Amino acid sequence: MNNPADYVPPKVWTWDKENGGQFAKINRPIAGPTHEKVLPVGRHPLQLYSLATPNGQKVTILLEELLALGHGGAEYDAWLIKINDGDQFGSGFVAVNPNSKIPALLDRSGPKPVRVFESGAILLYLAEKFGAFVPTESGARAECLSWLFWQMGSTPYLGGGFGHFYAYAPMKIEYAIDRFAMEVKRQLDVLDRQLAGNEYVTGSEYTIADIAIWPWYGGLVKGLQYGAAEFLAVQDYKHVQRWADAIGKRPAVRRGRMVNRTSGEPSSQLHERHDSTDFDTRTQDKLVP
Repeated sequence: MNNPADYVPPKVWTWDKENGGQFAKINRPIAGPTHEKVLPVGRHPLQLYSLATPNGQKVTILLEELLALGHGGAEYDAWLIKINDGDQFGSGFVAVNPNSKIPALLDRSGPKPVRVFESGAILLYLAEKFGAFVPTESGARAECLSWLFWQMGSTPYLGGGFGHFYAYAPMKIEYAIDRFAMEVKRQLDVLDRQLAGNEYVTGSEYTIADIAIWPWYGGLVKGLQYGAAEFLAVQDYKHVQRWADAIGKRPAVRRGRMVNRTSGEPSSQLHERHDSTDFDTRTQDKLVP
């Protein structure tokens, strides 16, 4: 790897497969499947193919919240997609999400299966399908969707920007870390100011905006991501901290975080979820001697 100070971009970029970094094996400049693999299908109408990254957690948290409200139609099968193994490039997964990113949802409740990809789109689809966690009054709905799309537009600077260069890049590049740390702290300040006068992100009502934002920014301020809590002085964002604690205590949130999880305490890992009883009987501490 060259010294960043010595790098001069070529006239035409070419792919260096050995460019280093934690995710070099699964990143590539082309789309489409790399191999044939049929996706499994369970007994429920909703089939989720995912991994418990923050984006994956959004959907499983919403599904568990819907079930907690009594929406039986939200029962789902959650299948583990191992992105480090390249499962997202299998032909079946690409058919559900041509962008080869988790999560991906297939709704088989109607006469023709409906695919939904991009986590924000899945949240909105499910919230509208079941009439929950998204306001119906036009002003409140606009506020909710604005914050939902704030998360979708802002988080790439947190994950692909700050997280990558701070935690995963093969070398520490001061300029890149400083650039994205500044932006992440600005985003935390935006969120902190919004929560100063609101119980939840959009006001007094818990919505898909909270569900979208919490796994990323709640996780960040509680020290769950990138080992960067001290570096970013997250304790300064008092209102985000209060909000993160409150949402983290919700039983459905705790369950949602477990689904498709492959790291952490074995008791917190439910690799696949096919029934509500799986939380009691199929976590890794129960399955692995």
